[in-house]
Amino acid sequence: MNLNDWLRNNTYHHSAFADLKDLVEQKEKTGLTISLCIPTLNEERTIGKEVVIFKSELMNRYPLVDEIAVIDSGSKDRTLEVASSFGADTFLSEEILPEEGSKRGKGENLWKAIHQLKGDIIVYIDADIKNIHPRFVYGLIGPLIQRPEISYVKAFYDRPLAFSDSVRPSGGGRVTEILTRPLFSLFFPELTAIIQPLSGEYAVRREVLESIPFPVGYGVETSHLIDVYQKHGMKAFAQTDLDQRVHRNQETRALGKMSFGILQTFLKRLHNYGTIQTEQEIQTVLRQFQVRNDVYETVEYDIPEYERPPMITIPAYREVWGLPPLKK
Repeated sequence: MNLNDWLRNNTYHHSAFADLKDLVEQKEKTGLTISLCIPTLNEERTIGKEVVIFKSELMNRYPLVDEIAVIDSGSKDRTLEVASSFGADTFLSEEILPEEGSKRGKGENLWKAIHQLKGDIIVYIDADIKNIHPRFVYGLIGPLIQRPEISYVKAFYDRPLAFSDSVRPSGGGRVTEILTRPLFSLFFPELTAIIQPLSGEYAVRREVLESIPFPVGYGVETSHLIDVYQKHGMKAFAQTDLDQRVHRNQETRALGKMSFGILQTFLKRLHNYGTIQTEQEIQTVLRQFQVRNDVYETVEYDIPEYERPPMITIPAYREVWGLPPLKK
């Protein structure tokens, strides 16, 4: 596959879908239903604005989205109260599929949303976006409505590489450019066409989401790209430029934890797909350092990347969707 051809054909700007009246008409012709999921943990400062904007513009004014749900990891602030007061459906992750137990992590919320929400397409939007706008949703939905061969649409937040007569670098954040893109370049070079592989905003068809495993922690976005690519190839992907995204930045030590989780997920997939062969157990303890009274101390973090199985294998999910039990 020629990466430049893919970029030309599968990279969009959100303005291509800004005629919401027309987009709703196209959606109605397809018969698709669309669910919006916002995973949360202590997001009372931003969640209200997100729900208000999405509900007023994309449900009331233009019926593009059929349900808006907040899936919460156990917030200690007023996240759920605020979201509910503005019209979102709210759920505690631990109360969804209780027979499957509960894990802590964003990926857990995303996985359980597949069971809780009913749409043919699920759109995931992070809860900490300060410059929230309807484009964060319709920009991702548009390619799925217009092109049935596309199954997974990722967001990115920078302009394409060429600007008038000038060219400037374009890409993702620190973890993307230092870890994820180099790894993709080594082992999955076609996936380097995804400009921001770790973006938290994406829209996916249900039949794809339910068929892939979900790391509950930092590796969920990376695992999605690799697993969907292995099953369907680059033809399943598209990406949309959403201009700018304003959110809180994390300190370098926190990015180290994120990178450690992503790397575990990546190595597991290399092994599962036969790219590398090793019997060595992947370690789950990250070691960092701090100084106390001029003495260096090791700080250890246990960061296991637990994975949920494909939702299609969960008995309760199969029952809800009228699927026969799996044979033992």
